[in-house]
Amino acid sequence: MNIITCIKEVPDTETYIKIGADQKSISEANVTFIMNPYDEYAVEEALKIQEAQGGEITAVTIGGERANEALRYALAMGVNKAIRVKNDQQIVDGLTFARLLAGVIKDMPYDLILLGKETIDDGSTQIGPMLGEVMDLPSITMVTKLDIADGKVIAEREVSGGTEVIEAALPCIVTAQKGLNEPRYPSLRGKMMAKKADIDERDASPEDTRVEITGMSSPPSRGEARVVGEGVEAVPELIRLLKEEAKVI
Repeated sequence: MNIITCIKEVPDTETYIKIGADQKSISEANVTFIMNPYDEYAVEEALKIQEAQGGEITAVTIGGERANEALRYALAMGVNKAIRVKNDQQIVDGLTFARLLAGVIKDMPYDLILLGKETIDDGSTQIGPMLGEVMDLPSITMVTKLDIADGKVIAEREVSGGTEVIEAALPCIVTAQKGLNEPRYPSLRGKMMAKKADIDERDASPEDTRVEITGMSSPPSRGEARVVGEGVEAVPELIRLLKEEAKVI
C-alpha cells in the first residue's frame, strides 16, 4: 500500500496573530510554525494502515525552506519519505495549490492520498476535493472512520442527525476529521532520525493564480461591558437597554 500524505505548515494555534505592514499578510515575527493539526490525523491514519498492511508513506508539502520542519515532524512520526515543492510565495488560491500537488503526485506510485480536512490558517476545506477533480479521483471528506479492504475504502463521516457511510474504489483521496484517530507523539529516536533524513526538494511548475488577498483588517474592538444590576432585579433594565439602545429585541 503506497500512501501519500499532503501536509502544510501553519502558525501555531497558540500564536497571537498580527497583521503585517503590507496589510495583506500576517507578521511572522515571533511566530512559531507547526504541521497543520488536521494533517496530523492524516499522517497517523497512514501509519496505522502501514502497520496493518505494509507499504510506504510519502509526505508532500508546498512551501519555502521553513516548511521542511513540518516534513521532519512527519518523518519523526514515522513517515518514510518527504518531498517539498519549492515555493516562497503565499498561495491563497486553493486550485493553484491542488494543481501544484497534483503535478508532483501524478508521477508517484500511490493507492491512497490522505490530508487534513482543512488547514487552520485559511479553513477553506477546498484542497481535498479540488485535488480529486484535478487528478480525476474519488474524494471523501471529513472522515472519522476508515477501513480498507479488497481494493476499496469504506469511510464514515458525521452528518446532521447521524453518520454517513461512503464506499469508493482505490486509488482515492480521503480528508481526515478530528476523531479519526489520536495522533502519536514522535519518539526521541524518531526525532533524531528525522533531523538527518534527506528531503527531496523539487521545483514548482508555473501556475497562474486567480485569487489574491487585497487587504486584511482586525475585527472591531468590543466596547466596555456595563453592569446594570444583580439578580432578577436587573432584568427589566437589561430588557430596556436591549430594546432602546442596542435595538436587538
